[in-house]
Amino acid sequence: MTTAQAGPAQPALATYWCESLLVDGVTIPGVRLTAGVDGRLTARADKVPAEPGDIRLGTVLPGLANAHSHAFHRALRGRTHDQGGDFWRWRESMYAVAHTLTPERYLYLARAVFAEMLVSGYTAVGEFHYLHHQPDGTPYPHAHAMELALATAAREVGIRLVLLDTSYLAGGINTPVRPEQRAFSDGSAAGWLARWANLHETLAADAAARPAEPALVTLGAALHSVRAVPRDAMREILAGLPTQVPLHIHLSEQPQENADCLAAHGVTPTGLLNGLGALTPRLSVVHATHLSDDDLSLLGSTGVTVVMCPSTEADLGDGIGRARELAAAGSPIALGSDQNAVVDPFLEMRGLEMGERLASGSRGRFTPAELLYAAGTDGYAALGLGRARLVPGDPADLVEVDAHSIRTLGARPDQLVLAATASDVRRVIVAGRIVADSGRLVGTAAAALAPPGSPAGLLRDALDTLDTGRSPEAPSPE
Repeated sequence: MTTAQAGPAQPALATYWCESLLVDGVTIPGVRLTAGVDGRLTARADKVPAEPGDIRLGTVLPGLANAHSHAFHRALRGRTHDQGGDFWRWRESMYAVAHTLTPERYLYLARAVFAEMLVSGYTAVGEFHYLHHQPDGTPYPHAHAMELALATAAREVGIRLVLLDTSYLAGGINTPVRPEQRAFSDGSAAGWLARWANLHETLAADAAARPAEPALVTLGAALHSVRAVPRDAMREILAGLPTQVPLHIHLSEQPQENADCLAAHGVTPTGLLNGLGALTPRLSVVHATHLSDDDLSLLGSTGVTVVMCPSTEADLGDGIGRARELAAAGSPIALGSDQNAVVDPFLEMRGLEMGERLASGSRGRFTPAELLYAAGTDGYAALGLGRARLVPGDPADLVEVDAHSIRTLGARPDQLVLAATASDVRRVIVAGRIVADSGRLVGTAAAALAPPGSPAGLLRDALDTLDTGRSPEAPSPE
């Protein structure tokens, strides 16, 4: 039986035939997907044979979204895990790394981190970005230098980037920014809004100057947290930000945040956002680990997405959130890699389920289909990229997974996401183009860099610039 769907007629960029497609919890054999030149699907036919000219793939998943990332935290991987302490102690190490970055160094690092994400199966990333200025808080001579470094890195690698440009105005509730936080602050809500609007124009002009390239970079927004953005500033930003722009915020990651908010405002962070009218489906709250019953009900009833980052929440000892209860209350669940101590969408899916099992004492809290939905469709929606279900009009973003590796052999197709790891990712397609193949970048500017196509090579170069303090453009010492 053949099921054909078609979107607007336009020239085809490529046609992919999938031996099997796993979507919405169902494995469909013999699926042909046609990508248009705009990077979206124009047609899909199910249960059909391959035709000459088709690019043949094996087992395919819809694109996977990393809905919460801090790319520069990757520099801490393997360097802070023996320190003990908690989130607050780890944060001091994070500040130290932030101060070593320049736009040039950040380009190197972000390019490497985005490359690792891409070859691991992430086709889109929401970068929660607050490294706006020089360490003393003064702007860089070239406007938006750090933001443009991230945009350039994403385009060169071939991953979709939603730049969640972040407002960060205080060092805590009723506390001015600390010296180590000056690079993050625009001084006021009006200052952040003005810079955001100018950045929006800059990115739009940049995209218009590249008509032959897929539009991979879009601009979103974020409030860092109720700790870092005062209530009146949040009100001003909510009034001044276009309503269609996806908005993210860290929420109740630490009990101290809740205690400080209650002491200052008499309500929880969720209650504070509710009083500002911020709880709408365009909002995504990150972590939401420590919620009251009333918080949970508010988030669910307003359709706010909760972005959970299981590997980071475990690494930092944050705790286990109430994912199953939130989903049942009406909150979509998305997933992110956050500090990038782990970059593996399959381990984040498993981490979500295993955290639930540890907290509840029962198995099967989320079905494999729900886990894949969190990693893909709901993550794309949280980033303002539409609902990635591989129907015409959706982004032509695909992930081919080896269903016959030492890890996946014998797994039922519908449970593949609970058996695979990033090592099982084969070809990755973004905007209709193959951009990664068996752990290497292909077909993009970054694919030609040293050694060709190797994310590890890119990372070695990036970490070397951070460790030595050399500029990336400077020659190696004799």
